[in-house]
Amino acid sequence: MSAPLDFVVAIPARFASTRLPGKPLRLIGGEPMILRVAQRALLAGAREVWVATDDERIASALAGLDGVRVAMTAADHLSGTDRLAECALQAGWADDTVVVNLQGDEPFAPADGIRAVAEALVYSGAVMSTLATPIEDADSLFDPNVVKVVRRENLDALYFSRAPIPWHRDAFAQSRHTLSGSHWLRHIGIYGYRARFLRQFAALPPGTLEQLESLEQLRVLEAGHRLTVALSPAVFPPGIDTPEDLDRAEAWWSAQA
Repeated sequence: MSAPLDFVVAIPARFASTRLPGKPLRLIGGEPMILRVAQRALLAGAREVWVATDDERIASALAGLDGVRVAMTAADHLSGTDRLAECALQAGWADDTVVVNLQGDEPFAPADGIRAVAEALVYSGAVMSTLATPIEDADSLFDPNVVKVVRRENLDALYFSRAPIPWHRDAFAQSRHTLSGSHWLRHIGIYGYRARFLRQFAALPPGTLEQLESLEQLRVLEAGHRLTVALSPAVFPPGIDTPEDLDRAEAWWSAQA
């Protein structure tokens, strides 16, 4: 039997949010969202779980959860990656530590999916890993809030976009209301990297394509690095960005209770 995969989970969580202020502390099933996310990370079997935040209220919400550590980080970080780079420094992770970046708005992230992104990093040899899942409806494909990804034969990412890629020229000339085949993948915003590359990523200047698409992961591709994309072994419900998303999450939680 192979040894269990050794990895840590780091969760960036800032208090300010344009569309949903105070998002990490919004309640789902009577508990703060950030607490639900941290619980999912613990279920995945991570050696360590860290929450990187800029607000004492978020730290206080996690005070009673065993196994979760908090890194109080600067309030002026421009991205979650920058926040996690500071977290890595505080945690003292060795360069080869496998770090899974789990977004703070993923309270239903499946444990199998969290482990899968760590496994993809280790077994691919890429410097960064992420997940995707098939797109099966046209509304999702043409929704700019649903990020799409296309892959090479070796499963490395070719490109991420808010546009519907790949463009099925002949089929879409006839109709854009139905999809056929398995050409389209929705990107799931969870990432794996070694602590060394996390620091390197945070130090890279923003790329042109990254700024056009507003997709931070494009910085990695523009800089010429390999980013492997594995299919998620379990369903990742969409993250929570708006009050409407929060209402849907609460309804989903209540239905499972």
